[in-house]
Amino acid sequence: MAGDSGMAGALASGPLARDWRTPAELLLLGAIWGGSFLFMRVAAQPFGAFALVEVRLALGALILLPFLWRERAAFSPGLWPKLALIGAINSAIPFLLFAWAAQRSPAAVGAICNAMTVLFAALVAFVFFGEKIGMRRAVALLVGFLGVVVLATSKAGGLSVGPAVAAGATAALLYGVGVNLVRRHLGGIPPAAAAAATLSCAALLLAPFAVAHWPSGPIPAAAWGSAIAIGLLCTGYAFLLYYRLIQRIGAARAATVTYLVPLFGAAFAWMFLGEPVTPMMVIAGGLILGSVAVSQRAARA
Repeated sequence: MAGDSGMAGALASGPLARDWRTPAELLLLGAIWGGSFLFMRVAAQPFGAFALVEVRLALGALILLPFLWRERAAFSPGLWPKLALIGAINSAIPFLLFAWAAQRSPAAVGAICNAMTVLFAALVAFVFFGEKIGMRRAVALLVGFLGVVVLATSKAGGLSVGPAVAAGATAALLYGVGVNLVRRHLGGIPPAAAAAATLSCAALLLAPFAVAHWPSGPIPAAAWGSAIAIGLLCTGYAFLLYYRLIQRIGAARAATVTYLVPLFGAAFAWMFLGEPVTPMMVIAGGLILGSVAVSQRAARA
């Protein structure tokens, strides 16, 4: 989610267990992914979208490369074009869109849009793969899209955030597409290895653009620190934490972290950047998160 929910949402469920670690790790993961929107807000302007996302992809892949090496026998030569495509759809392009949005709107806007991933994944599965959606989930989708409209028509600091909302919603849509592609084409591959492969492909695809758009001036230390945190903590480590949760409590329960990301994203931006949370953001976030809750409940039923 953070924008890193695309790959995570596609994983299979594991055995159920209840202990103190589960709520603690869900809170930690929500804070990490919510913090990614704060870090993007700090780093996006000095780096620019292409350079920031390249740093993020490269560092995230670096954390996960040992898993790719361990499972390298599972990656046939013919699989790599699919990995490159999924890497572009599920990582490179949505990361760019969120970074672009972070240059133009408060961090809470991107965090709220990210929650739409669950709804878009259901919509893509219905439209392109023939999965049943049901009346309750259909209504939930409509309510969620209404929340996006409310958010897009709002203002922050007197300026419209509509373009940033459009970018964030498009990123969530691509995550939804990526979820379905991963389920259907990478289901037999250990998820950490698959994530390492797709992030590596995405980093290689984006590298020429990052070089061409690398900032000409000095980059502040705070921006470098934020970029490194996004890559190592919010991408690489967060994936590992999410996989561990899925193995312990199952994908459906682990996906409840979706509700925490906008809350942490907005809270961190308010605390550390002084960005206000407007009434329209609260209304839009309520509509979107409420629709996600109904959609997940209907899916489990």
